[in-house]
Amino acid sequence: MKLLFLACLEPKTGNHTTAERIRSHIESAGHTCELHHAEEFQSSSDLANLLSQNIQFDGALAIHLFKAGRLLLDIQVPFGIVFGGTDINEDVKVEKRRAVMENVLLKARFAVAFTEKMKQEAMSYLHSQSSKTYVQPQGIETDVSEDFDWTEFLQSAGIRGEHVERLHVFLLICGLRRVKDPLYLVESFSEWHSENPQNVLVIIGPKIDPVLTDAVEAVVRRTAGVFLAQERSQPELHAAMKRCFAMVNSSISEGMSAAILEAMDLGLPVLARNIPGNTAIVQNEVTGLVYSSPQEFVHQSQRLLSDHQLRARVIRNGKVYVVKHHSLKQERETYQRLVNMLH
Repeated sequence: MKLLFLACLEPKTGNHTTAERIRSHIESAGHTCELHHAEEFQSSSDLANLLSQNIQFDGALAIHLFKAGRLLLDIQVPFGIVFGGTDINEDVKVEKRRAVMENVLLKARFAVAFTEKMKQEAMSYLHSQSSKTYVQPQGIETDVSEDFDWTEFLQSAGIRGEHVERLHVFLLICGLRRVKDPLYLVESFSEWHSENPQNVLVIIGPKIDPVLTDAVEAVVRRTAGVFLAQERSQPELHAAMKRCFAMVNSSISEGMSAAILEAMDLGLPVLARNIPGNTAIVQNEVTGLVYSSPQEFVHQSQRLLSDHQLRARVIRNGKVYVVKHHSLKQERETYQRLVNMLH
């Protein structure tokens, strides 16, 4: 079977990683899966015209109900849809978008939600049918670089001096775009750093929004204790994570953060902002720590530093949770089974 697969494919974003992983699952079952950036097409008729002129596809798949799903409305082949996160968390609040997404769900053979809560939200806001919406958490696999140089990593981010091994590095992993809110914690963290200079915040991720990137770079230059690292390959990032004190998420909206799950898999405690996508996977004081304000972030970080039992517990529980609920094998089997519904 030959499938068209649409997703938002900005380099090194969560969506891109998820799309590549799902494509590999589908192709390992013997199908052909052609991945396209949703932004290549202006409208559903644009995509339909392309398909009518080219090799016949047997079916289609898309990640994100609005950005990619809307493009499938005029095609003549069956399709499935994977919820992205901002579609269910944000786009449903816009009436015109909600109407389009309802139509996409109506026409789809199946839909995939990363969490039960996301499925329930889709049923509530978009009247999706429970029977054709499947819950499949993201599958997680980590790969740590063998020859990673921690000192070089810190120096490249602007952290120099003696005793770098004594630093508590909090790693904020995010693409530089507004929904990730990379500057949310900066002021409070810098104040805390001035009292405890061994605590530093390193922001790392692809520069997606040029305007926001300029703002982040400007703020970091004038803010003590906060640094910006160049993005790294996945194995290098995973190696850096293993050397950090904690992983930080400050997003306004998430579908399911792969970076949080990877941190849990690598034995790194997680400090996550209190939003639905995060609290679906981070249970406060069980699999990580949750905060609702910059001040509470500092408080939770202080607890993580002083309470060794708490730290050990969230690391242990996080690892157990990922192994149990985010199996790559289970994810592969689910998508291979669902794709057969497009015959």
